[in-house]
Amino acid sequence: MSLGLFAQMAGHHVAGWRHPDAQAGGENLELIQHVARTAERGTFDLFFLADGLTSSAEAHPSTVARLEPLTLLASLAMVTSRIGLAATASTTYGEPFHTARVFASLDHISHGRAAWNAVTTSYARSAANFTRGEHPAHDERYAIAEEYIDVVRGLWDSFDDGAVIKDKEANVYVDPARLHTLDHKGRYFSVKGPLNVSRPPQGHPVVIQAGSSEPGQELAARTADIVFTAQQTIEEGRAFYESVKGRMAKYGRDPRHLHIMPGVCPVIGRTEEEARALYAKLQGWIDPAAALALLSDRLGHDVSRFPLDEPLPDLPESDQLRSRAKLLTDLARRENLTLRDLYYLVAGARGHRIVWGTPEQIADALEEWFTGGAADGFNIMPPFFPGQFDDFVDLVVPVVRKRGLFRESYEGTTLRDHLGLPRPASRYARARAAE
Repeated sequence: MSLGLFAQMAGHHVAGWRHPDAQAGGENLELIQHVARTAERGTFDLFFLADGLTSSAEAHPSTVARLEPLTLLASLAMVTSRIGLAATASTTYGEPFHTARVFASLDHISHGRAAWNAVTTSYARSAANFTRGEHPAHDERYAIAEEYIDVVRGLWDSFDDGAVIKDKEANVYVDPARLHTLDHKGRYFSVKGPLNVSRPPQGHPVVIQAGSSEPGQELAARTADIVFTAQQTIEEGRAFYESVKGRMAKYGRDPRHLHIMPGVCPVIGRTEEEARALYAKLQGWIDPAAALALLSDRLGHDVSRFPLDEPLPDLPESDQLRSRAKLLTDLARRENLTLRDLYYLVAGARGHRIVWGTPEQIADALEEWFTGGAADGFNIMPPFFPGQFDDFVDLVVPVVRKRGLFRESYEGTTLRDHLGLPRPASRYARARAAE
């Protein structure tokens, strides 16, 4: 299986930062370096930094203050050597040239370990921080993302492999025959190129997607190498897995070249009783107002005006986190949850699956989904740092290794090596090969 760390440094449980052993802080470089090195010690595939373009302290403390992720990952490349380094960048509030340049640069700096989580930016409030006018509607954001990703990949192909020859005798630094101008003119973007960074070590940095709506699944099937997702049951996991991978053939893609990695929040104890007590303690620290704000955020509607001890009311479809809102609504209906039940559950991991127990029980839960056709791996979301993640690496990883489910050591040097993904040929090399 593949394993990624979702490094939300205030912890994924909304009250995780309150634990006496927690060292919360999205700006605590020493903590972040420790966690990244711990993930590499555990031979994780990647270290992932989510990002947002607004601050929303009422929904989760992690959004109050955090370092810009590409700057941070470049610094982490200096203190790690194998683990993949992934970050979010928006296709709605960004420019393809800039995105192509920063991720190509990170790939060079890290010697082939960069990954881009391409998101469409769900929150309409983000528009207020950019001179863009209205926030685009859901389906238009995905149409923008389709073109944006194509442009970024085209720019990554600006230089052929070996184009920078540095021939001192001939006085030729770059072979002009191996440098290409994209000259893209589309519906949303006009980008001439070429990129002013040579071809990345991975050819293309790994592309991650996190949308689970119909347009999101279609975009992932065409363009993604990894999909981060959220499901609560193995049946839901299998259905999503089959839905996304079943779309890939029409794009000429091998389903083995897309890794579906649901988020999992493991609450670990040396005994089942210890794990249960830790989870109960975390739940007891929840601020109801913060949990309700977080639920409203995920549903895309303010639900604070509704009775807390009655079922979730029918809500119109959200244009925000559409797939997450559906997941939570389906969960509430299936489990007959009250609004209060639902916000306590969401406070644990924002709709991702929570698993508590001994290291063996955590490993059982991962193995069931991995061998049961519901996941290629998992995005691990510790409730707080560093203790619960240290426990995952020290206690759970040895169990999955002993079962033959996870690597003992890294076998390659790039993120594509870890994931078993081929290095893509550039579009210009493919065109020459077809002549």
